[in-house]
Amino acid sequence: MSHHPAVAAWRLEHEYFNRLLHLLQEQVDVLYTGETPNYELMLDIIDYLRDYADQVHHPREDEAFRRLAQRSAQHRKVLQRLHQEHRVIAKAGENLRELLQQAENDSVVSRAEIEVAAATYLVYWGNHIAREEEEVLPAAEKLLTESDWAAARDAAPAMTDPLFGSDPQARFRNLRRRISSEAA
Repeated sequence: MSHHPAVAAWRLEHEYFNRLLHLLQEQVDVLYTGETPNYELMLDIIDYLRDYADQVHHPREDEAFRRLAQRSAQHRKVLQRLHQEHRVIAKAGENLRELLQQAENDSVVSRAEIEVAAATYLVYWGNHIAREEEEVLPAAEKLLTESDWAAARDAAPAMTDPLFGSDPQARFRNLRRRISSEAA
């Protein structure tokens, strides 16, 4: 149970990200069957994760992790790896986005190439979230000060979550509907 609001917020965002990754996996599974997946849905998921997680969530984590590494030598190695994974996830997401855009525009793209890019993205994301939840967030909650949390908050622009926030963006309307139908 998270007591610090920042940790609780990150855990909630991780839940949201996991739901989106599950939806993305479902579409990749469609691709595996030889059918045509919903490329628009897949691109919406990638766009959200690139726009929000890579631009807001990860920079805040990076600052919190940097500060945690100063306080906990035993966590330094895993924190360095997580920071590197933020870059890998961003690059893998950009690669997957490009392939999906090409496929959506009826360009010739190998299904295997999309499958490999999607698998890389999904595996990195899933393992990344699990490692943060199990190893890092409990330590951060214990060791970081209020000034650390403020610095983490200020490490990224103030931005309302464009999908799960109180005022979702219109461009994510279909994705939001899909998530709602999955939850029902």
